[in-house]
Amino acid sequence: MTKLSTTQRPIRVMVVDDHPVLRSGLARLLGLERDIAVIAEASSGKQAVAEWNACRPDVALVDLLMPVMDGAETIARIRRLDPDARALVLSSSESTIDAARSERAGACGYLTKESDSRDIAEAIREVFAGHTGVRRGSLRGPASGVEGILTSRESEVLALLREGASNAAIGRKLAISELTVKSHIRSMMDKLQATDRTALVARAFDLGLLKAAAR
Repeated sequence: MTKLSTTQRPIRVMVVDDHPVLRSGLARLLGLERDIAVIAEASSGKQAVAEWNACRPDVALVDLLMPVMDGAETIARIRRLDPDARALVLSSSESTIDAARSERAGACGYLTKESDSRDIAEAIREVFAGHTGVRRGSLRGPASGVEGILTSRESEVLALLREGASNAAIGRKLAISELTVKSHIRSMMDKLQATDRTALVARAFDLGLLKAAAR
C-alpha cells in the first residue's frame, strides 16, 4: 500500500458498474487504500459521463459489459468531453479483442475480474502516473480466428438482425422456428458476450462479423 505524504492528496476515482453489489463492494475495497478515494459511483454509461462532467475524477474504473452504452463507448464519450481523461476497464471478459477495443476507445488499461483489489489499486496508481497499456489478469484470443466464432446459421441470423428483422421474420426467412431463432441469438450473445440484441449487432460490427455474414 502506498503511503501518503502530508501534502499529497488521494487519487480520486469513479467506479462504474451496472451491478450495485459489485460496484459498492469494489468502492469499499478501494476505499481501504490510503492513497485512493472513491468520489463517485455510476450504474450506467450515461450516468458515468454525467458524473465525470460533474466531478472530474483522476481515474475512472469502468465495467465493459453494460447494457445500452458499454464501457468502451462510455470511455470514448468521456474522452470526447475531456481528452486528458484516464480510465481503466474492469471486465469479466478475458478476450484480447475486448482489451484491444477498449484501448482503441481510449482506455489506459484493461483488467479482468480475476484481479484482486491490490492489482486493481496498483493499476489505478500506474494510470494516474501516466502509464498506458496497463493490464492485469489472463487474456486469450479466439481459438480459430474471428470468423470461426459463429456457425453458418448464426451468421445468417446475424445478418437479418442487422436489418432489424424480428424473430418471427427471421424464422420465416430461414424456414426455422421462432424458438430456434431465439436459441441462435442466445448462443451468439454468449459467444460475443453481448447483453442484448443491440449490443450483439454492435459487437459483431466491431469484430467484422457482419461484413462476413452479409456476403
